[in-house]
Amino acid sequence: MEYVLLQRLQHAVLTISFNRPEARNAWNHALEDALREALQAADANPDVRVIVLTGAGKTFCPGPDPRAISSGQSHREVEPSTDDFAQRYSYMLALRKPLIAAINGAAAGVGFCLTLYCDLRFIAENAKITTAFSRRGLVAEHGSAWMLPRLVGWMNAADLLLSGRVLSGREAETMGLARCLAGEDFLAGVEAYACSLAQHCSPRSMMTIKRQLRDAWSQSLAQATALSTSETARCIGSEDVAEGIAHFLEKRPARFPPLS
Repeated sequence: MEYVLLQRLQHAVLTISFNRPEARNAWNHALEDALREALQAADANPDVRVIVLTGAGKTFCPGPDPRAISSGQSHREVEPSTDDFAQRYSYMLALRKPLIAAINGAAAGVGFCLTLYCDLRFIAENAKITTAFSRRGLVAEHGSAWMLPRLVGWMNAADLLLSGRVLSGREAETMGLARCLAGEDFLAGVEAYACSLAQHCSPRSMMTIKRQLRDAWSQSLAQATALSTSETARCIGSEDVAEGIAHFLEKRPARFPPLS
């Protein structure tokens, strides 16, 4: 069985879809391993510039099967690491290429947490999301208590984690958690945005900006400014800057080189 489906789009966009139709894309170890393999292969592939993550069918990922939780089969021993970006799911933040969550339907528990590690989140208007942990006798898992306050503020994070209530697509947008799109042609809308990034933006610039955003979480303003200064100096005279100026002046589509 293919636990994830891969679809290559124009302008070097790859869509990865969870694919467990018999379980509404419920999370298990095989799906976890398939996702990691697909993401790392896409990140290493010079023909891929932007990655979209979604769910096949009508759900994104509703979390693990409750029966797997009660039997202990959802638990997985992971080698401890002090690297912030080498945790069980935080490796997604360390990908060089933009990773966009397209939340097309229900996302709960670990399915919700996965979206936090994407660079951008889009949600269908009719989709429902929830942390669910407190309502299952669990705690805030997978770094969600660290990620959520940085994305939506302390009070919103406390609300979502303590209550485990269901959040609509529109409320998720109001909270700043995701950008809401109409349910009709939802995935096409997300993929159009992804294609725009891949078509118009330098892969090397996006990679560096991702690093700046990631590093800024633990930097002072002075450190962040120093990094931007050194990276700007590296850009001057580069092929990417030359192309960025040329395609603007010549009013033609950009032809930025891929990441090697």
